[in-house]
Amino acid sequence: MELRLCLRLHARLPPAVPPPFPAPAALPASLRIRTGGSYAVTLRRRARRPAIRAAIADGAQVVTVKKRSVSVILLSGGQGKRMGASMPKQYLPLLGLPIALHSLKTFCQLKEVKEVVVVCEPDYIDVFEGSIEDLQIPIKFARPGKERQDSVFNGLQEIDGDSELVCVHDSARPLVSSEDVKKVLEDAAEHGAAVLGVPVKAIIKEASSDSFVVKTLDRKTLWEMQTPQVMKPNLLKDGFELVKRDGLEVTDDVSIVEYLKHPVYITEGSYTNIKVTTPDDMLLAERLMSDA
Repeated sequence: MELRLCLRLHARLPPAVPPPFPAPAALPASLRIRTGGSYAVTLRRRARRPAIRAAIADGAQVVTVKKRSVSVILLSGGQGKRMGASMPKQYLPLLGLPIALHSLKTFCQLKEVKEVVVVCEPDYIDVFEGSIEDLQIPIKFARPGKERQDSVFNGLQEIDGDSELVCVHDSARPLVSSEDVKKVLEDAAEHGAAVLGVPVKAIIKEASSDSFVVKTLDRKTLWEMQTPQVMKPNLLKDGFELVKRDGLEVTDDVSIVEYLKHPVYITEGSYTNIKVTTPDDMLLAERLMSDA
Protein backbone atom coordinates (compact mmCIF):
# COMPACT_ATOMS: atom_id res chain seq x y z
CA MET A 1 0.00 0.00 0.00
CA GLU A 2 2.78 2.47 1.01
CA LEU A 3 4.73 1.63 -2.14
CA ARG A 4 1.71 2.33 -4.40
CA LEU A 5 1.08 5.66 -2.61
CA CYS A 6 4.70 6.77 -3.10
CA LEU A 7 4.58 5.86 -6.78
CA ARG A 8 1.40 7.93 -7.26
CA LEU A 9 2.90 10.96 -5.51
CA HIS A 10 6.07 10.69 -7.58
CA ALA A 11 4.05 10.55 -10.80
CA ARG A 12 2.29 13.81 -9.88
CA LEU A 13 5.47 15.76 -9.24
CA PRO A 14 6.51 18.08 -12.13
CA PRO A 15 9.78 17.25 -13.86
CA ALA A 16 12.84 19.01 -12.53
CA VAL A 17 13.50 22.32 -14.28
CA PRO A 18 17.16 23.20 -14.85
CA PRO A 19 18.20 26.63 -13.51
CA PRO A 20 18.05 29.43 -16.15
CA PHE A 21 21.66 30.42 -15.50
CA PRO A 22 24.79 28.54 -14.51
CA ALA A 23 25.71 28.44 -10.85
CA PRO A 24 27.89 31.44 -9.89
CA ALA A 25 31.07 29.40 -9.69
CA ALA A 26 30.56 28.18 -13.26
CA LEU A 27 30.51 31.68 -14.77
CA PRO A 28 33.87 32.56 -16.31
CA ALA A 29 35.40 35.85 -15.25
CA SER A 30 35.54 36.95 -18.90
CA LEU A 31 31.77 37.46 -18.90
CA ARG A 32 32.25 40.57 -16.79
CA ILE A 33 34.15 42.44 -19.46
CA ARG A 34 32.02 41.96 -22.55
CA THR A 35 31.13 45.40 -23.87
CA GLY A 36 28.48 46.92 -26.08
CA GLY A 37 25.19 45.67 -27.47
CA SER A 38 22.30 43.95 -25.75
CA TYR A 39 24.42 41.02 -24.58
CA ALA A 40 26.49 43.23 -22.33
CA VAL A 41 23.44 44.72 -20.67
CA THR A 42 21.75 41.33 -20.39
CA LEU A 43 24.71 40.25 -18.29
CA ARG A 44 24.28 43.24 -16.03
CA ARG A 45 20.58 42.64 -15.64
CA ARG A 46 20.61 38.89 -15.07
CA ALA A 47 23.98 37.78 -13.91
CA ARG A 48 25.97 40.72 -12.61
CA ARG A 49 26.35 39.53 -9.03
CA PRO A 50 27.23 35.90 -9.87
CA ALA A 51 29.75 37.17 -12.43
CA ILE A 52 31.41 39.34 -9.82
CA ARG A 53 31.56 36.48 -7.35
CA ALA A 54 33.11 34.26 -10.03
CA ALA A 55 35.71 36.91 -10.80
CA ILE A 56 36.66 37.08 -7.13
CA ALA A 57 36.86 33.30 -6.94
CA ASP A 58 39.21 33.27 -9.95
CA GLY A 59 41.48 35.83 -8.30
CA ALA A 60 40.51 38.67 -10.66
CA GLN A 61 40.27 42.20 -9.30
CA VAL A 62 36.82 43.80 -9.18
CA VAL A 63 36.88 47.49 -10.09
CA THR A 64 35.35 49.77 -7.47
CA VAL A 65 34.86 53.53 -7.47
CA LYS A 66 36.92 55.28 -4.82
CA LYS A 67 35.40 57.60 -2.27
CA ARG A 68 35.43 61.25 -3.36
CA SER A 69 36.93 60.49 -6.78
CA VAL A 70 34.14 61.68 -9.12
CA SER A 71 33.48 65.17 -10.46
CA VAL A 72 29.92 65.80 -11.60
CA ILE A 73 29.12 68.31 -14.35
CA LEU A 74 25.46 69.29 -13.96
CA LEU A 75 24.17 70.91 -17.14
CA SER A 76 21.62 73.60 -16.26
CA GLY A 77 22.04 76.14 -19.02
CA GLY A 78 19.25 75.12 -21.40
CA GLN A 79 16.45 77.51 -22.33
CA GLY A 80 13.63 74.96 -22.30
CA LYS A 81 11.56 76.68 -25.01
CA ARG A 82 9.32 73.63 -25.54
CA MET A 83 8.01 73.94 -21.99
CA GLY A 84 6.45 77.31 -22.86
CA ALA A 85 7.20 78.70 -19.38
CA SER A 86 8.53 82.07 -18.28
CA MET A 87 11.81 80.53 -17.09
CA PRO A 88 14.02 77.60 -18.17
CA LYS A 89 12.38 74.28 -17.36
CA GLN A 90 15.11 73.14 -14.98
CA TYR A 91 14.16 75.89 -12.52
CA LEU A 92 10.43 75.20 -12.45
CA PRO A 93 9.19 73.80 -9.13
CA LEU A 94 8.68 70.05 -8.92
CA LEU A 95 7.01 69.01 -5.68
CA GLY A 96 8.25 72.18 -4.00
CA LEU A 97 11.84 72.07 -5.25
CA PRO A 98 13.37 73.40 -8.51
CA ILE A 99 13.85 70.55 -10.97
CA ALA A 100 17.63 71.01 -11.10
CA LEU A 101 18.02 70.60 -7.34
CA HIS A 102 16.55 67.09 -7.26
CA SER A 103 19.46 65.50 -9.12
CA LEU A 104 21.96 67.82 -7.39
CA LYS A 105 20.95 66.40 -4.02
CA THR A 106 21.09 62.85 -5.37
CA PHE A 107 24.71 63.32 -6.42
CA CYS A 108 25.72 65.11 -3.23
CA GLN A 109 24.55 62.16 -1.14
CA LEU A 110 26.91 59.72 -2.88
CA LYS A 111 30.23 59.03 -1.17
CA GLU A 112 31.93 58.65 -4.57
CA VAL A 113 31.24 62.28 -5.56
CA LYS A 114 33.83 64.89 -4.56
CA GLU A 115 32.36 68.00 -6.22
CA VAL A 116 29.63 69.26 -8.53
CA VAL A 117 30.25 71.82 -11.27
CA VAL A 118 26.95 73.48 -12.16
CA VAL A 119 26.87 74.92 -15.67
CA CYS A 120 24.26 77.69 -15.60
CA GLU A 121 23.61 81.32 -16.43
CA PRO A 122 24.83 83.72 -13.71
CA ASP A 123 21.25 84.87 -13.06
CA TYR A 124 20.37 81.41 -11.69
CA ILE A 125 23.39 80.79 -9.46
CA ASP A 126 21.36 81.86 -6.42
CA VAL A 127 19.00 78.91 -7.00
CA PHE A 128 21.88 76.58 -6.19
CA GLU A 129 23.62 78.75 -3.60
CA GLY A 130 20.50 78.65 -1.49
CA SER A 131 20.88 74.90 -1.05
CA ILE A 132 24.67 74.74 -0.64
CA GLU A 133 24.55 75.07 3.15
CA ASP A 134 22.78 71.70 3.33
CA LEU A 135 25.35 69.94 1.13
CA GLN A 136 28.60 68.34 2.24
CA ILE A 137 30.69 68.77 -0.94
CA PRO A 138 31.95 71.79 -2.91
CA ILE A 139 29.70 73.34 -5.57
CA LYS A 140 31.40 75.23 -8.41
CA PHE A 141 29.94 77.15 -11.34
CA ALA A 142 30.70 77.52 -15.04
CA ARG A 143 29.02 79.46 -17.82
CA PRO A 144 27.03 77.59 -20.49
CA GLY A 145 28.21 77.64 -24.09
CA LYS A 146 26.38 78.00 -27.38
CA GLU A 147 25.99 74.23 -27.82
CA ARG A 148 25.83 71.37 -25.35
CA GLN A 149 29.40 70.32 -26.10
CA ASP A 150 30.57 73.86 -25.32
CA SER A 151 28.83 73.74 -21.94
CA VAL A 152 30.44 70.39 -21.11
CA PHE A 153 33.83 71.77 -22.14
CA ASN A 154 33.40 74.80 -19.88
CA GLY A 155 32.43 72.56 -16.97
CA LEU A 156 35.42 70.32 -17.64
CA GLN A 157 37.78 73.26 -17.12
CA GLU A 158 36.56 73.62 -13.53
CA ILE A 159 36.91 70.05 -12.26
CA ASP A 160 39.55 68.97 -9.79
CA GLY A 161 42.72 67.76 -11.51
CA ASP A 162 42.81 64.61 -9.36
CA SER A 163 39.34 63.38 -10.31
CA GLU A 164 39.28 59.85 -11.71
CA LEU A 165 35.87 60.10 -13.40
CA VAL A 166 33.75 62.86 -14.93
CA CYS A 167 29.99 62.35 -14.65
CA VAL A 168 27.88 64.55 -16.96
CA HIS A 169 24.17 64.85 -16.18
CA ASP A 170 21.20 66.82 -17.52
CA SER A 171 19.57 68.72 -14.66
CA ALA A 172 16.26 68.20 -16.47
CA ARG A 173 16.40 64.52 -15.41
CA PRO A 174 15.35 64.87 -11.76
CA LEU A 175 14.39 61.23 -11.21
CA VAL A 176 17.76 59.56 -11.72
CA SER A 177 18.29 57.10 -8.88
CA SER A 178 21.40 56.76 -6.77
CA GLU A 179 21.44 53.04 -7.60
CA ASP A 180 21.65 53.73 -11.34
CA VAL A 181 24.32 56.37 -10.80
CA LYS A 182 26.44 53.91 -8.82
CA LYS A 183 26.08 51.28 -11.56
CA VAL A 184 27.21 53.57 -14.36
CA LEU A 185 30.10 54.91 -12.26
CA GLU A 186 31.27 51.36 -11.63
CA ASP A 187 31.10 50.46 -15.32
CA ALA A 188 32.96 53.63 -16.34
CA ALA A 189 35.69 52.87 -13.82
CA GLU A 190 36.10 49.45 -15.42
CA HIS A 191 35.74 50.29 -19.11
CA GLY A 192 36.79 53.94 -19.30
CA ALA A 193 33.40 55.23 -20.47
CA ALA A 194 29.80 54.24 -19.75
CA VAL A 195 26.33 55.66 -20.29
CA LEU A 196 22.92 54.93 -18.85
CA GLY A 197 20.43 53.66 -21.41
CA VAL A 198 17.24 51.66 -21.78
CA PRO A 199 16.18 49.24 -24.53
CA VAL A 200 13.92 50.86 -27.12
CA LYS A 201 10.30 49.72 -26.76
CA ALA A 202 8.70 51.31 -29.81
CA ILE A 203 9.00 50.18 -33.41
CA ILE A 204 11.55 52.46 -35.10
CA LYS A 205 11.50 53.03 -38.86
CA GLU A 206 14.02 54.84 -41.00
CA ALA A 207 12.31 57.32 -43.34
CA SER A 208 13.33 59.10 -46.52
CA SER A 209 13.40 62.88 -46.88
CA ASP A 210 9.90 62.74 -48.40
CA SER A 211 8.51 60.75 -45.43
CA PHE A 212 8.37 57.27 -46.97
CA VAL A 213 9.53 54.27 -44.97
CA VAL A 214 13.00 53.06 -45.96
CA LYS A 215 13.27 50.16 -43.54
CA THR A 216 12.32 48.95 -40.09
CA LEU A 217 15.21 48.89 -37.64
CA ASP A 218 15.84 45.95 -35.33
CA ARG A 219 14.85 46.95 -31.80
CA LYS A 220 17.15 44.34 -30.31
CA THR A 221 20.15 46.50 -31.16
CA LEU A 222 18.65 49.90 -30.30
CA TRP A 223 19.05 51.72 -27.00
CA GLU A 224 17.73 55.09 -25.86
CA MET A 225 20.52 57.05 -24.22
CA GLN A 226 20.08 58.84 -20.91
CA THR A 227 22.36 60.60 -18.44
CA PRO A 228 24.58 60.40 -16.48
CA GLN A 229 27.26 59.74 -19.07
CA VAL A 230 30.55 58.96 -17.36
CA MET A 231 34.13 58.77 -18.61
CA LYS A 232 37.70 59.17 -17.50
CA PRO A 233 38.82 62.83 -17.73
CA ASN A 234 41.70 62.16 -20.12
CA LEU A 235 39.32 60.50 -22.60
CA LEU A 236 36.98 63.47 -22.54
CA LYS A 237 39.84 65.93 -22.92
CA ASP A 238 41.39 63.99 -25.81
CA GLY A 239 37.97 63.74 -27.43
CA PHE A 240 37.44 67.49 -27.20
CA GLU A 241 40.79 68.11 -28.87
CA LEU A 242 39.70 65.93 -31.79
CA VAL A 243 36.23 67.51 -31.97
CA LYS A 244 37.64 71.04 -32.00
CA ARG A 245 40.42 70.19 -34.45
CA ASP A 246 38.09 68.57 -36.99
CA GLY A 247 35.10 70.86 -36.37
CA LEU A 248 32.85 67.98 -35.35
CA GLU A 249 29.40 68.42 -33.82
CA VAL A 250 28.19 65.95 -31.21
CA THR A 251 24.77 65.37 -29.68
CA ASP A 252 25.80 63.76 -26.41
CA ASP A 253 28.89 63.39 -24.27
CA VAL A 254 29.96 59.83 -25.02
CA SER A 255 29.89 60.68 -28.74
CA ILE A 256 33.01 62.72 -28.03
CA VAL A 257 34.69 59.55 -26.75
CA GLU A 258 33.32 57.50 -29.65
CA TYR A 259 35.27 59.70 -32.08
CA LEU A 260 38.41 58.35 -30.39
CA LYS A 261 37.30 54.81 -31.31
CA HIS A 262 37.17 53.99 -27.59
CA PRO A 263 34.42 51.53 -26.59
CA VAL A 264 31.54 52.89 -24.52
CA TYR A 265 29.69 50.52 -22.19
CA ILE A 266 25.89 50.72 -21.94
CA THR A 267 24.61 50.38 -18.38
CA GLU A 268 20.94 49.53 -18.28
CA GLY A 269 19.07 52.26 -16.45
CA SER A 270 15.41 52.87 -15.61
CA TYR A 271 12.52 54.06 -17.76
CA THR A 272 11.56 56.43 -14.95
CA ASN A 273 14.71 58.50 -15.59
CA ILE A 274 12.80 60.80 -17.92
CA LYS A 275 13.90 64.17 -19.24
CA VAL A 276 11.40 66.90 -18.37
CA THR A 277 10.94 68.80 -21.62
CA THR A 278 7.19 69.45 -22.03
CA PRO A 279 4.23 70.11 -19.69
CA ASP A 280 3.21 66.46 -20.09
CA ASP A 281 6.67 65.42 -18.88
CA MET A 282 6.21 67.60 -15.81
CA LEU A 283 2.93 65.90 -14.95
CA LEU A 284 4.52 62.47 -15.39
CA ALA A 285 7.50 63.43 -13.22
CA GLU A 286 5.18 64.63 -10.46
CA ARG A 287 3.27 61.37 -10.61
CA LEU A 288 6.41 59.24 -10.54
CA MET A 289 7.87 61.15 -7.60
CA SER A 290 4.61 61.00 -5.68
CA ASP A 291 4.42 57.24 -6.18
CA ALA A 292 8.06 56.64 -5.20
